[in-house]
Amino acid sequence: MSFLSKLFKNDRAEITSRKPVGKFKVEKVFEILTKQVLVGEVVEGVIYPGYKLKGNNVALIREIQRDRQKVDFAVEYDKVALVLEGRINTGEGEILEIYQS
Repeated sequence: MSFLSKLFKNDRAEITSRKPVGKFKVEKVFEILTKQVLVGEVVEGVIYPGYKLKGNNVALIREIQRDRQKVDFAVEYDKVALVLEGRINTGEGEILEIYQS
């Protein structure tokens, strides 16, 4: 594999577990410095950074923020922002499933 192909290889997130550990309702979608950020509410379960978010495709949750502060996790009814690694095709009002890595 050449240097350029290693540099630009497409590392797509994949789901390995079968059962979702939570659900997230999207309220807004932003692009901030090449990162996709989803703002919304945890509908069910607990979310940690490193978990995967699944809609039409899959993205890794890189960071969780509540009130513009980085937090270690989010629980049911928390309103948070999820900073993603990768992109997911989603819209406002959509409920996405969360899976463990």
